[in-house]
Amino acid sequence: MNVTIYSDGSARGNPDGPGGFGTVIEYVDGKGTLHTREYSAGFKKTTNNRMELLGVITGLEALTKPCGVEIVSDSKYVTDAFNKHWIDGWAKANWRRGKSNEVKNIDLWLRLLKAMEPHQVRFTWVKGHAGHPQNERCDVLATTAADGSDLLDDVMVEC
Repeated sequence: MNVTIYSDGSARGNPDGPGGFGTVIEYVDGKGTLHTREYSAGFKKTTNNRMELLGVITGLEALTKPCGVEIVSDSKYVTDAFNKHWIDGWAKANWRRGKSNEVKNIDLWLRLLKAMEPHQVRFTWVKGHAGHPQNERCDVLATTAADGSDLLDDVMVEC
């Protein structure tokens, strides 16, 4: 089964918070019915990049069986890490950029790689705040998360 995960993080213009992320998981079941699962969580004192990663991780960790997964994100940081193979270079260089510059968010990158293991994953970038309906849906979730730390839905998906 194929699953699409729309993910977004929001620092709300201030890296010291409040901020949050939203994840939307869409899939079609064996009967041809479209399902949507939504999840959001608020964080304080964390960066936008960490929230972008957490949104993707949350979506992947919610999948109970191996799936074909498309990750849709407005984060070039996340999508370029895979589409431009930065992540491969970082891993080969012992999580360093250049000779001494340590890669940030190693804990989340490792968690994301583990969450990806059973799936066939591809990353798609959408330009944020440009009227793209996929991006706007995730922006709404991230804002909800930042404002209220609301759990919108039970996110486990059996694909």
